[in-house]
Amino acid sequence: MKPSKVELKRQSQKYQLSLDGKPFYIKGAGLELGSIKSLADFGGNAFRTWRVDNGEKSGLQILDEAYEHGLMVCMGLDVARERHGFDYSDKHAVAQQLAAMEQDVLALKDHPALLMWGIGNELNLRHSNPKVWNAVNDISKMIHRLDPNHPTTTMLAGAEPDVIKLVVSRSPDLDLLSFQLYGEIDQLSEFLTQSGFTGAYTVSEWGATGHWESPCTAWGRPFEANSSIKAGCYQQRYIDYIAADRQQCLGSFVFLWGQKQERTPSWYGVFLEQGKHTESAQVMGTLWTEQAPKQPVAKLLSLDIDGQEAPENIYLTEKKTYTARVTVDYKETKTLSYQWELLKEVDRKLESDGGDFEPRPETVWQQFGDSSLDRVEFPAPDSGEYRLFVLVLDSHGGAATANLPVLVETATT
Repeated sequence: MKPSKVELKRQSQKYQLSLDGKPFYIKGAGLELGSIKSLADFGGNAFRTWRVDNGEKSGLQILDEAYEHGLMVCMGLDVARERHGFDYSDKHAVAQQLAAMEQDVLALKDHPALLMWGIGNELNLRHSNPKVWNAVNDISKMIHRLDPNHPTTTMLAGAEPDVIKLVVSRSPDLDLLSFQLYGEIDQLSEFLTQSGFTGAYTVSEWGATGHWESPCTAWGRPFEANSSIKAGCYQQRYIDYIAADRQQCLGSFVFLWGQKQERTPSWYGVFLEQGKHTESAQVMGTLWTEQAPKQPVAKLLSLDIDGQEAPENIYLTEKKTYTARVTVDYKETKTLSYQWELLKEVDRKLESDGGDFEPRPETVWQQFGDSSLDRVEFPAPDSGEYRLFVLVLDSHGGAATANLPVLVETATT
């Protein structure tokens, strides 16, 4: 196997990636512990990682599996973050990091599934020392010295014009930039105009509206859109803000091809804990392949508790019994099954920052059943903050999901 040759080409104001001499538009996803094969099955052509070794697979194993399924990889280099305590004024620590990155590049640079290098993830998140961008530039220069075949980028939280200007001035060796936006993706074009950035970019994370951007309950917990509303957001954001820019945008990596706990177990993954795909995964497949799914998942219409729906503030009284009901649009409702679960909310002291690890909250009640369980009675637990989840599973590997935050109060005498 010989290395892929990836070039960034420019004609007038239009940028284009070239893979072994042929145009390559990134139809990609962020994928760390998800199924590589499923991404290929849905029509994707690339994925990005956040690190070389994800704890389950080495960088070489990741690239080998990608190659097996015809996918290209933007390999992430896990550059240390200032918000985790790294000091970019410590020359010795910076030099050690550079040397470690060099070993990773030497080990993987000639793999045919390698697309580009992603130098660090959201290094601008709550950072104050601009020397981080000098370090990024040095890593990029090292890569270009060792690997003439693959471009370099860095993944930024948001696309604030001042940050773009700072990165461009201190990391001129980067071939392109990568931006990570959720609800704010509708402002990307304006941010680029304000920054004066005319280079190439990817959107390296985008998807459901972020928990920090969403409306909240009176007690400060965010409302999560149901799976069908999210699917509509994925479609609209891709068409209007990613595919619409054929001048500077080289494609994107949708977040997340897999599942993770971040405020809830279902907020960001286009797959669920059980491995089921959602309507959002099917939307991405249609956008990538221009073919409708053979077995559309159920469309989730509503979820209520005794007639109350989001964005109402739903208060329950401990030890009382309540009725929850979910309604869906699906041709064969008798083939569906249901999983109900009441979870505690994430302890505020354990809430993750910038995508760091967050523990799954405790389950206090659950009930699983067949198509007759679209309505369920459940007991309110002890006083506290909780979230009621429902999964609507079909027989083709798909699922719809929704949840409601609730506040359980002590019974008054």
